[in-house]
Amino acid sequence: MSTMASQQQMVTNSAQMGVQQAAILQQPQTQQQQQQQQQLSQQQDFDPVHRFKMLIPLLKDSLQNVMTIASQNFGHNAAIDNGRTTEKGNDAAVQRFDKSLEEFYALCDQLELCLRLAHECLSQSIDSTKHSPNLVPTATKPDTVQTESLSYSQYLSMIKSQIACAKDIHNALLECSKKIAGKGQGACN
Repeated sequence: MSTMASQQQMVTNSAQMGVQQAAILQQPQTQQQQQQQQQLSQQQDFDPVHRFKMLIPLLKDSLQNVMTIASQNFGHNAAIDNGRTTEKGNDAAVQRFDKSLEEFYALCDQLELCLRLAHECLSQSIDSTKHSPNLVPTATKPDTVQTESLSYSQYLSMIKSQIACAKDIHNALLECSKKIAGKGQGACN
């Protein structure tokens, strides 16, 4: 039940944050400031690290709930084993351990997914900077010329080399699949 209460607390907190954000947005602001705040809230919704940080307190509450229920069940079972309690009415007071453990495992799975997603985002970012480290300057701000940026012709040659590499890989995979298919047909004859 504490997990349910903590989830309700999280919904209440997010509702309060929404009210606070709405109050901030009602103040006279420029359109650009409003868009920046909306983008920030959207990034927090999809950011796996932010979601991970939000799930940690829920996981702690869930673990505490699992341990509490387990200790209650151990005490109840010990009382039954010692013959002190034979009433079936006490069985209703004992909470289901498997249900609380399932809630704990569900939160662990969500945390694992958040960590995997964060790791994948980091890997893609590293690969992106590795394979295309320099940016092409945009025409919208001609006065801010970047010293480390590529010219458009350099950018095109880099893209052409990447396309050629992708074609080579594609052709190699096709050749391998044909060889494997050829060996499979030869073995069937």
